Amino acid sequence: MEDRGVPRFDDLYREVILDHYRRPRGRKVLQCPDVENEGLNPVCGDEVKISLKFEGDRVKDVAVNGRGCAISTAAGSMLAEVLPGKTREEVEVLLQLVKRMMHEEINPTRLNEEIDVGDLDALAGVRQFPVRVKCALLAWVTLAEALKTWKKEKDASAQEGAKALSPKCTGCEVAGKPSAVSTEGQPETGGGDAESSSSKSPD
Repeated sequence: MEDRGVPRFDDLYREVILDHYRRPRGRKVLQCPDVENEGLNPVCGDEVKISLKFEGDRVKDVAVNGRGCAISTAAGSMLAEVLPGKTREEVEVLLQLVKRMMHEEINPTRLNEEIDVGDLDALAGVRQFPVRVKCALLAWVTLAEALKTWKKEKDASAQEGAKALSPKCTGCEVAGKPSAVSTEGQPETGGGDAESSSSKSPD
């Protein structure tokens, strides 16, 4: 695998990014996910699919699949590595930290020492190359849309008196209702954020 798309910045951070690019975490098929979302960065052609499984309000498991440049792949790998075990609220905090890091000279660990950010600080150098910021944010913008859909369906289930979100794939113990496709809250293409396609619960 060639090391394409890695900007020339701090050697240590470069090695961390290359490690995630060569051995991406979360590259698997997640059986019966609670929600999935696909994202696309048309500038670079990067594609990503985020699949999430929850246990209560915590992320139980995550899968990140797709193809793209080293920055996009590494960012998705870091996401898959750091998310399991975190609450939705903690994931929301991480989302904001990553977005700020792409536009400001900040260290995410120093901003919030209570949340493990894994290798995310290695992406800080990407902000030196504005054209690559969308690559670094693609997986995170895609995750944000997936969370919105999951929360919306969870709230709807609660209103209907359902005890929990039901998995929506053949072979699961509990049959789910028909999938819902959300087109609300799509991120704008400007401001350095990557584009994300429709967020949906899996069929």
